[in-house]
Amino acid sequence: MRKSVTSIILASMIAVLGFGFLAVNTYAEEGDNNTESSETAETPKTSLTLMPVSRTLQISSNSTYDGTLTVTNDGSEEMKVEAYAAPYSYVYSEEDGTYNLGFNNQNNFTQLSRWITIKNKDEEYVERPSFKIPAGESLNIDYKITTPSNIPAGGQYAVIFVQTVSGNINANGIHTEASAGMVVYGHSTEGETIIASEISGMEIGQGTKTGGTMLESGEIQVTNNNFYGSAKVKNTGNVDFFARGKLKVEPIIGFSSYETPENGNLPSIIPESERVVSDEWTETPDFGIYKVTWTVTAGENTETIERVFFLINPIVVILTIIVLTIIIVSIIIGVRKRKARRSRLAV
Repeated sequence: MRKSVTSIILASMIAVLGFGFLAVNTYAEEGDNNTESSETAETPKTSLTLMPVSRTLQISSNSTYDGTLTVTNDGSEEMKVEAYAAPYSYVYSEEDGTYNLGFNNQNNFTQLSRWITIKNKDEEYVERPSFKIPAGESLNIDYKITTPSNIPAGGQYAVIFVQTVSGNINANGIHTEASAGMVVYGHSTEGETIIASEISGMEIGQGTKTGGTMLESGEIQVTNNNFYGSAKVKNTGNVDFFARGKLKVEPIIGFSSYETPENGNLPSIIPESERVVSDEWTETPDFGIYKVTWTVTAGENTETIERVFFLINPIVVILTIIVLTIIIVSIIIGVRKRKARRSRLAV
């Protein structure tokens, strides 16, 4: 009897240890091989801020629009800066999920950068004036947008940069400058405005996509990670629009719930560009069954998907196994004791 009970206890301990090893999630972050050189390199401490960070206006042909931006020298020394306009566009990289800004990419939607001039110290409007800003002080810079006799329909996009001109070179031989930019969104009042989008890659899943098992039905997913919703939105029209992703988590069995806040930041997507829209619930409970809905609205287009998730924390699994093992062993011992007692009484 003792040998069989001992065997049961040993088997239970092995099972618990096995689940414990499966529940461990380890990871390694790739280090920077040039840590020593980066720490020893001295970089000039220059910093500036610019306000406002964007401007949206309605534009027509043969018109002039004035504006002012404010630059603040947050550094400890006087700085020399240049102000200039550049095209504003970006390209999404599938490889690393980042956006590559294109300040040299001219297209039909970036002509606005050629219509911007900036007032210099002599009160003249030029393409690239320079200024000096004392440490801790601010400077107002005036600019002007002069549209030609015929402008395209839809949107026009540019960025007005303010960049330091110090000639500083760090220990690696790289020029180090600080810059800030204000994005200008111009919406033409002429021609046809087309708001059109493509939504692809609609997905609901876990924050790390590990520790879960997709059932064959494809309707229920087992995970102990955060819920997230993700999609790609491409602007196929001729004017920018806001894209919104809404993640909604409703308990089927459970007490917690989540919904994307209404006051969240909405990404603006310019024509011929693509961006990823996503949201994540970082306070996922340890246990429950939840219906998750992910809705993406891009311009006048809306798509929705749903999934049902069963959540269970590995620690809860381990504790449950331990408790059940103790209960089962206790029952077996109790049954054996009762049988032994009956046997003695029968004799």
